[in-house]
Amino acid sequence: MKKKISSTQKALNLWAIILIIWSIYRANLKMPDWFDEFFAKPAIFILPVYFYIKNIEKKDFLSEIYFKRKLIIKDLFLGLFIGGVFFGSALLANYFKFKKLIFFSQTLSFTNIAWFFLLALATGISEEILSRGFVLKRLYEESKNIYSASFFASVLFFFIHVPILFSNLKITGNLLLMFMATDIALSLVLSFVFLSRKSLTLPVIIHTLYNLAIILFI
Repeated sequence: MKKKISSTQKALNLWAIILIIWSIYRANLKMPDWFDEFFAKPAIFILPVYFYIKNIEKKDFLSEIYFKRKLIIKDLFLGLFIGGVFFGSALLANYFKFKKLIFFSQTLSFTNIAWFFLLALATGISEEILSRGFVLKRLYEESKNIYSASFFASVLFFFIHVPILFSNLKITGNLLLMFMATDIALSLVLSFVFLSRKSLTLPVIIHTLYNLAIILFI
Protein backbone atom coordinates (compact mmCIF):
# COMPACT_ATOMS: atom_id res chain seq x y z
CA MET A 1 0.00 0.00 0.00
CA LYS A 2 1.36 3.35 -1.02
CA LYS A 3 2.13 5.57 1.97
CA LYS A 4 0.31 8.89 1.95
CA ILE A 5 2.59 11.93 1.96
CA SER A 6 1.68 14.45 4.65
CA SER A 7 1.09 18.10 3.84
CA THR A 8 4.20 19.03 5.84
CA GLN A 9 6.33 16.57 3.87
CA LYS A 10 4.99 18.04 0.62
CA ALA A 11 5.96 21.51 1.85
CA LEU A 12 9.46 20.29 2.77
CA ASN A 13 9.79 18.66 -0.64
CA LEU A 14 9.02 22.00 -2.25
CA TRP A 15 11.58 23.67 0.05
CA ALA A 16 14.20 21.11 -1.08
CA ILE A 17 13.46 21.85 -4.74
CA ILE A 18 13.81 25.59 -4.04
CA LEU A 19 17.15 24.98 -2.31
CA ILE A 20 18.44 22.97 -5.28
CA ILE A 21 17.39 25.65 -7.79
CA TRP A 22 18.86 28.42 -5.61
CA SER A 23 22.15 26.49 -5.23
CA ILE A 24 22.45 25.97 -8.98
CA TYR A 25 21.70 29.65 -9.59
CA ARG A 26 24.32 30.85 -7.07
CA ALA A 27 26.94 28.40 -8.33
CA ASN A 28 26.60 29.27 -12.00
CA LEU A 29 25.44 32.88 -12.20
CA LYS A 30 27.23 35.85 -10.65
CA MET A 31 24.59 38.53 -10.86
CA PRO A 32 24.54 41.93 -9.09
CA ASP A 33 22.99 42.10 -5.62
CA TRP A 34 20.04 44.11 -6.89
CA PHE A 35 19.16 41.37 -9.40
CA ASP A 36 19.42 38.64 -6.75
CA GLU A 37 17.20 40.45 -4.26
CA PHE A 38 14.60 42.05 -6.55
CA PHE A 39 14.27 39.32 -9.20
CA ALA A 40 16.03 36.01 -8.47
CA LYS A 41 14.88 35.49 -4.87
CA PRO A 42 11.23 36.47 -5.49
CA ALA A 43 11.15 34.14 -8.51
CA ILE A 44 12.84 31.22 -6.72
CA PHE A 45 11.62 31.70 -3.14
CA ILE A 46 8.17 33.30 -3.39
CA LEU A 47 6.54 32.23 -6.67
CA PRO A 48 6.69 28.46 -5.99
CA VAL A 49 5.26 29.03 -2.49
CA TYR A 50 2.49 31.23 -3.91
CA PHE A 51 1.46 28.65 -6.52
CA TYR A 52 1.68 25.82 -3.98
CA ILE A 53 -0.61 27.57 -1.49
CA LYS A 54 -3.07 28.73 -4.17
CA ASN A 55 -3.19 25.57 -6.30
CA ILE A 56 -2.21 22.65 -4.04
CA GLU A 57 -3.50 23.78 -0.65
CA LYS A 58 -6.19 25.97 -2.27
CA LYS A 59 -5.90 28.61 0.44
CA ASP A 60 -5.47 32.37 0.56
CA PHE A 61 -1.78 33.23 0.20
CA LEU A 62 -1.60 36.24 2.55
CA SER A 63 -3.59 34.56 5.30
CA GLU A 64 -1.50 31.40 5.10
CA ILE A 65 1.79 33.24 5.59
CA TYR A 66 0.34 35.23 8.53
CA PHE A 67 0.35 38.59 6.78
CA LYS A 68 -2.15 40.52 8.88
CA ARG A 69 -2.86 44.08 7.82
CA LYS A 70 -4.41 44.98 11.20
CA LEU A 71 -1.10 44.34 12.99
CA ILE A 72 1.16 46.29 10.63
CA ILE A 73 1.35 49.52 12.66
CA LYS A 74 1.91 47.76 16.01
CA ASP A 75 4.44 45.37 14.48
CA LEU A 76 6.23 48.26 12.80
CA PHE A 77 7.09 49.92 16.11
CA LEU A 78 7.90 46.64 17.86
CA GLY A 79 10.03 45.54 14.91
CA LEU A 80 11.93 48.81 14.89
CA PHE A 81 12.73 48.31 18.58
CA ILE A 82 13.87 44.67 18.33
CA GLY A 83 15.63 45.25 15.00
CA GLY A 84 17.26 48.30 16.53
CA VAL A 85 18.85 46.05 19.14
CA PHE A 86 20.46 43.97 16.38
CA PHE A 87 21.50 47.13 14.55
CA GLY A 88 22.96 48.67 17.71
CA SER A 89 24.87 45.48 18.50
CA ALA A 90 26.52 45.52 15.07
CA LEU A 91 27.34 49.21 15.47
CA LEU A 92 28.97 48.64 18.88
CA ALA A 93 30.90 45.61 17.63
CA ASN A 94 32.20 47.70 14.75
CA TYR A 95 33.21 50.54 17.07
CA PHE A 96 34.99 48.36 19.65
CA LYS A 97 36.86 46.47 16.94
CA PHE A 98 38.17 49.52 15.06
CA LYS A 99 37.96 52.17 17.85
CA LYS A 100 35.81 54.18 15.46
CA LEU A 101 32.93 53.55 13.08
CA ILE A 102 34.01 51.97 9.80
CA PHE A 103 31.44 51.68 7.02
CA PHE A 104 32.17 48.85 4.61
CA SER A 105 30.41 50.36 1.62
CA GLN A 106 30.37 53.38 -0.63
CA THR A 107 30.45 56.93 0.68
CA LEU A 108 27.27 57.18 2.68
CA SER A 109 24.47 59.48 1.60
CA PHE A 110 20.70 59.44 1.99
CA THR A 111 20.39 57.88 -1.46
CA ASN A 112 22.86 55.09 -0.67
CA ILE A 113 21.29 54.32 2.69
CA ALA A 114 17.81 54.26 1.10
CA TRP A 115 19.11 51.88 -1.57
CA PHE A 116 20.72 49.60 1.02
CA PHE A 117 17.47 49.62 3.00
CA LEU A 118 15.47 48.55 -0.07
CA LEU A 119 17.92 45.72 -0.73
CA ALA A 120 17.69 44.62 2.91
CA LEU A 121 13.88 44.83 2.83
CA ALA A 122 13.66 42.77 -0.36
CA THR A 123 15.87 40.11 1.25
CA GLY A 124 13.78 40.09 4.41
CA ILE A 125 10.51 39.69 2.53
CA SER A 126 11.67 36.82 0.31
CA GLU A 127 13.45 34.87 3.04
CA GLU A 128 10.74 35.35 5.65
CA ILE A 129 7.91 34.27 3.33
CA LEU A 130 9.80 31.05 2.58
CA SER A 131 11.36 30.31 5.97
CA ARG A 132 8.72 31.56 8.42
CA GLY A 133 5.45 32.05 6.55
CA PHE A 134 5.71 28.78 4.64
CA VAL A 135 8.09 26.29 6.29
CA LEU A 136 7.90 27.19 9.99
CA LYS A 137 4.13 27.63 9.99
CA ARG A 138 3.61 24.13 8.61
CA LEU A 139 6.16 22.54 10.92
CA TYR A 140 4.41 24.11 13.90
CA GLU A 141 0.94 23.14 12.71
CA GLU A 142 2.03 19.50 12.62
CA SER A 143 4.16 19.34 15.78
CA LYS A 144 2.39 21.97 17.96
CA ASN A 145 5.81 22.44 19.58
CA ILE A 146 7.27 25.93 19.28
CA TYR A 147 10.78 24.80 20.22
CA SER A 148 11.22 21.83 17.88
CA ALA A 149 9.51 23.64 15.00
CA SER A 150 11.68 26.74 15.50
CA PHE A 151 14.88 24.71 15.76
CA PHE A 152 14.21 22.66 12.63
CA ALA A 153 13.11 25.76 10.69
CA SER A 154 16.32 27.53 11.78
CA VAL A 155 18.43 24.66 10.49
CA LEU A 156 16.63 24.91 7.14
CA PHE A 157 17.09 28.69 7.22
CA PHE A 158 20.83 28.11 7.63
CA PHE A 159 20.94 25.71 4.68
CA ILE A 160 19.18 28.20 2.42
CA HIS A 161 22.11 30.55 3.17
CA VAL A 162 24.84 28.00 2.45
CA PRO A 163 24.93 28.81 -1.30
CA ILE A 164 25.40 32.50 -0.41
CA LEU A 165 28.02 31.98 2.31
CA PHE A 166 30.18 29.60 0.33
CA SER A 167 29.95 31.44 -2.99
CA ASN A 168 31.02 34.79 -1.49
CA LEU A 169 34.81 35.00 -1.58
CA LYS A 170 34.80 37.87 0.94
CA ILE A 171 33.31 35.63 3.66
CA THR A 172 36.01 33.28 4.95
CA GLY A 173 37.57 32.03 8.20
CA ASN A 174 36.22 33.49 11.43
CA LEU A 175 33.84 35.76 9.52
CA LEU A 176 32.26 32.69 7.91
CA LEU A 177 31.83 31.01 11.30
CA MET A 178 30.31 34.19 12.70
CA PHE A 179 27.75 34.39 9.90
CA MET A 180 26.88 30.71 10.34
CA ALA A 181 26.26 31.19 14.07
CA THR A 182 24.32 34.45 13.68
CA ASP A 183 22.10 32.93 10.97
CA ILE A 184 20.95 30.26 13.42
CA ALA A 185 20.55 32.75 16.30
CA LEU A 186 18.64 35.25 14.14
CA SER A 187 16.36 32.53 12.81
CA LEU A 188 15.53 31.27 16.30
CA VAL A 189 14.59 34.78 17.41
CA LEU A 190 12.48 35.38 14.31
CA SER A 191 10.80 31.98 14.66
CA PHE A 192 9.74 32.62 18.27
CA VAL A 193 8.54 36.10 17.32
CA PHE A 194 6.58 34.78 14.34
CA LEU A 195 4.82 32.00 16.26
CA SER A 196 4.05 34.11 19.33
CA ARG A 197 2.86 37.11 17.32
CA LYS A 198 1.36 35.11 14.44
CA SER A 199 2.40 37.85 12.06
CA LEU A 200 5.00 37.92 9.28
CA THR A 201 5.41 41.71 9.39
CA LEU A 202 7.46 41.76 12.58
CA PRO A 203 10.06 39.16 11.44
CA VAL A 204 10.42 40.99 8.11
CA ILE A 205 11.19 44.31 9.86
CA ILE A 206 13.69 42.73 12.26
CA HIS A 207 15.33 40.80 9.42
CA THR A 208 15.54 43.98 7.33
CA LEU A 209 17.32 45.98 10.05
CA TYR A 210 19.68 43.07 10.69
CA ASN A 211 20.55 42.92 6.98
CA LEU A 212 21.07 46.70 6.88
CA ALA A 213 23.49 46.46 9.81
CA ILE A 214 25.42 43.73 7.99
CA ILE A 215 25.65 45.84 4.83
CA LEU A 216 26.83 48.95 6.64
CA PHE A 217 29.06 47.64 9.41
CA ILE A 218 30.07 44.03 8.66
